[in-house]
Amino acid sequence: MARVGLTTQRLVEAGAELADEVGFEQVTVSALARRFDVKVASLYSHVRNSQDLRTRLALLALEELADLASDAVAGRSGKDALAALGNVYRDYARTHPGRYAASQLRLTPEDAVASAGRRHSQLTRAILRGYDLPEAEQNHAVRLLGGAFHGYITLELGGGFSHSAPDSQQSWERVLDGLDVLLRNWPTP
Repeated sequence: MARVGLTTQRLVEAGAELADEVGFEQVTVSALARRFDVKVASLYSHVRNSQDLRTRLALLALEELADLASDAVAGRSGKDALAALGNVYRDYARTHPGRYAASQLRLTPEDAVASAGRRHSQLTRAILRGYDLPEAEQNHAVRLLGGAFHGYITLELGGGFSHSAPDSQQSWERVLDGLDVLLRNWPTP
């Protein structure tokens, strides 16, 4: 019988909190059981194993990010929308580093279909429509933005910019400026 108060949703939320505290890679069913002061076996009626838990954390993080991004870009276009999207990812990563790492987990095709990943792509494509990119070029631009945003954020979280001038915020703003210029002047194939 499941312990009173333990639900899959509660475990995933606690796992997300744990990920932000100790790092996504440290989240296991055992670590979660210790947090709830229960035996590991009592959690297996809610999650299959640590990989299942991590997948659920990734799905939660992607959903949270998609909700934040939707709100941030609503009613905006061009560089304003681009910056809003990038800032959502960056702010989320700073506030929830473990969840952000979870959002980067490679999902199975079945889990990917069930994830909010499609919403992220649709939001990015909506921003790109403000730049009049041909549909055939949008996949390239989506990948460029994903790589630029996530690459910068990963380097920043890893301390890559902490010991040199200019400060990271100034560089981030220049990256957004550069992406805006590139999107407005997208090269023709």
